[in-house]
Amino acid sequence: MTPETPKPNGRYNRTDFLIDFDMAEHQTSKAGHSSAGAHVPEAWIKTELARHPQRPYPMDFIESIFTDFSEIHGDRAFGDDQAMSCGMAWFHGEPVMVIGNLKGRTLKERVARKFGSPDPEGYRKALRAMKVAEKFGRAIFTFIDLAGAYPGIGAEERGQGEAIARNLIEMSRLRVPTIATITGEGGSGGALALAVADRVLMLENSIYSVISPEGCASIMWKDANKKQQAAQALKYTASDVQLMGCVDDVIAEPEGGSQNDPALAFATVDDRLRYHLASLRTLSIDQMLEERYRKFRNIAQFYTSDSALPAAASGN
Repeated sequence: MTPETPKPNGRYNRTDFLIDFDMAEHQTSKAGHSSAGAHVPEAWIKTELARHPQRPYPMDFIESIFTDFSEIHGDRAFGDDQAMSCGMAWFHGEPVMVIGNLKGRTLKERVARKFGSPDPEGYRKALRAMKVAEKFGRAIFTFIDLAGAYPGIGAEERGQGEAIARNLIEMSRLRVPTIATITGEGGSGGALALAVADRVLMLENSIYSVISPEGCASIMWKDANKKQQAAQALKYTASDVQLMGCVDDVIAEPEGGSQNDPALAFATVDDRLRYHLASLRTLSIDQMLEERYRKFRNIAQFYTSDSALPAAASGN
């Protein structure tokens, strides 16, 4: 994959999506220092921390919290996506299924894994693993840190949209406890395809959005450089998303971000996962499915003022 020079008119295409994302991670290695800027929105500071190149990735959490991880490969249809990892593991003496996307630390790994953006076969592999977990009654944990599903031509030809939609449907009716944790970026349907869960958790400095701030700025203002303004408008920080009911728990991070004390971050996430799994274990399967359904039906509801209700009721 060869980087393209950004277009002078500020337009943002699919290649720019991946290249800008990778550049952003490398350019924000000192993200904590940007908080000193008088005019930098808090949402953008959180974005820089979510993209910090030393921030623990999903597999870092998996390797630290779970034991005896045994990976499952392939989607039984096309191939094995290197941007998605699934496998059986043990969680405090209980067998579980663990799923997470992979970014890679080196440039070679990033290119091979498409900067952490899965192909459709990655999502189909994840769904295959979930179905195996459901068959054997094992809880499912997903870890998410991706800017979005891979937007390449090949991915679209192989049914990227269908693969994501299929995951949404099937995750909504899995008859086992499901817990999703957003550890960095939770971008678009690519993240949601792993996050239709009984409990959705977010780290304090992570973000969860329908689109990247660069992509939003290029659409709304035809200028990707207005990414900070877009970040503020999107309301995608953990506190904002929790207020809209899109996540169930915001997990505190070490001061300055998880990259400053990964061990403490792992321990904190581990504790919250244990708490939420124990809570779900108290519910019957039917109760758990009903609560899951109601949660997603009620997400991001909003109401007009009372003065508008009579006119609406009268059909005016």
